[in-house]
Amino acid sequence: MGSSGDGGIAKRLWKKFKNERALALYSPFVICLASGTLDSNSFVRCISQDVFFLEAYAQAYELAEEYADDEEDKEAIIKLRKRVLKRLKNQDALICEWGFEPPKESVRDNATLKCTEFLMETASGKVGEEKFSVKMVTPFEKTKLAAYTLSAISPCMRLYSFISKEIQALLDPDDNEHIYKKWLNSLSSQKFEASASRIEDLLDKLSISLTGEELDVVERLYHRAMKLELEFIWSQPVVQQTIVPFSRLQNRAEDNLIIFCDFDLTCTAIDSSALLAELAIVASTNVSETQLSLAPPADIRTTWNDLFRQ
Repeated sequence: MGSSGDGGIAKRLWKKFKNERALALYSPFVICLASGTLDSNSFVRCISQDVFFLEAYAQAYELAEEYADDEEDKEAIIKLRKRVLKRLKNQDALICEWGFEPPKESVRDNATLKCTEFLMETASGKVGEEKFSVKMVTPFEKTKLAAYTLSAISPCMRLYSFISKEIQALLDPDDNEHIYKKWLNSLSSQKFEASASRIEDLLDKLSISLTGEELDVVERLYHRAMKLELEFIWSQPVVQQTIVPFSRLQNRAEDNLIIFCDFDLTCTAIDSSALLAELAIVASTNVSETQLSLAPPADIRTTWNDLFRQ
């Protein structure tokens, strides 16, 4: 029941939640990172949380391995866990390779805690109001739990692959001055893409035998994981203001978000000029008698409306 003409469930869900990925891509943290102006302390603080995510992934994969009934699925999960453990072991070396000093200690922040707790609850059999007793479930139910666990991991890997590739597409490939280029290269690499795809492929395979109701659970878990990752990105501190430094021709078939800003670099629901004009009209009613006499506010407003309609 898990298959359709639109591809596997992982691909369908990624397409469905395009609003969430757009919110991540246009978050203050990612915009500052893309422009190269993100404070390096903010960046190191963010990637220092990787340790906690990786530890949770390793534990979740270990449980998913126990759930998987098929030997091929077990082997695939074992490989995923080994990659996570290797990545965890090399964390400090990678941070140095990206050009930064690893933090002496890392403290798990609240957004990270929410992400990892959700993952571990899901991997432990707590799905919504339902709590599975892993020792008592049937092989089929165990496969279902493995699919649920993968659905809580898959969107996180895909989201970072997406963000890094979107940024890379806007940067000059010959520009080596971008402070975060090595990190972006790592997350947009074929190796990272292969890891994200393996997780999605495994989720697709584990979901094939699920009922419609169980696929709905997969979707809810996927969406919840995406939203928690979005909260994590938006929770990252940004100590400076950044103007989006680039633009490009939009592909109407793929791009769904275009940002427009006023002359004062604000993004408002109404034209800032109209608001400023209204303020000026109101202020004109409070001028003192020593100031130059102005036209009545009603006449000024009529003139402005005539100009605005042109």
